[in-house]
Amino acid sequence: MIYQEKFKIGLKDVWKGNEVSNKAILEYLEDVAAYHSDSVGYGINSSNETGVTWILLNWKVKVIKRPQYGQTLNIHTWSRGILKCYAFRDFEVYDENNNLCVIATSKWLLINNKTGKIAKIEEEMAKSYHSETEKLVFPEKDIEKIKLPENYESQIVYQVKRKDIDIIGHMHNLYYLDLAYEALPEEVYNQRPFDEFSIMYKKEIKLGETVNCKYSKQEGKHIVVIESKDGKTLNAVIELK
Repeated sequence: MIYQEKFKIGLKDVWKGNEVSNKAILEYLEDVAAYHSDSVGYGINSSNETGVTWILLNWKVKVIKRPQYGQTLNIHTWSRGILKCYAFRDFEVYDENNNLCVIATSKWLLINNKTGKIAKIEEEMAKSYHSETEKLVFPEKDIEKIKLPENYESQIVYQVKRKDIDIIGHMHNLYYLDLAYEALPEEVYNQRPFDEFSIMYKKEIKLGETVNCKYSKQEGKHIVVIESKDGKTLNAVIELK
């Protein structure tokens, strides 16, 4: 089953050239994924009844054509597979002229609300999504892991604030991209918008925690690693190119 929603690009969603930003794209994708889950009875409004919540593990996004301010986007999403406790979801973003602008894939984990532990995706739940197992936006069925750099060129330190926290008490997944941009050297930051990017989430960040955001360039890709202050916990890895 392919689920669709329309979004109009607003002022907060664009950067120079009036083009939609990567953060806005992620926000649209996150929202349409949530709306799809709402429609089949396993979304935010039903989480108290179902006892489970979806946690995002990975993004992989490719921008083919970058839409501009004021345009209305038609976003398609579908489940392309469910395995044990994991779900894979793909996206296509079309502009007003039906041009394909963005493709993306994601990986999600089902969590028990009370215990915070991994939950099995029951057959009834899996069937409700009517997965499109043959419709893939990228050739690979799973999202490739981002290779951690051996050396880093620079880093920043950030303490998580109240504005960063989502409804389940963790730093919202969109803000990891913000942190990655803050960690970029100025000359790299000015190369935005980066039409291909991936995010690998490893460990949630909570209010008041301090993290190191370390930057490295390898094989033409810009890598930002977010880790705990003591360097013992890997929180996320972001790849931009």
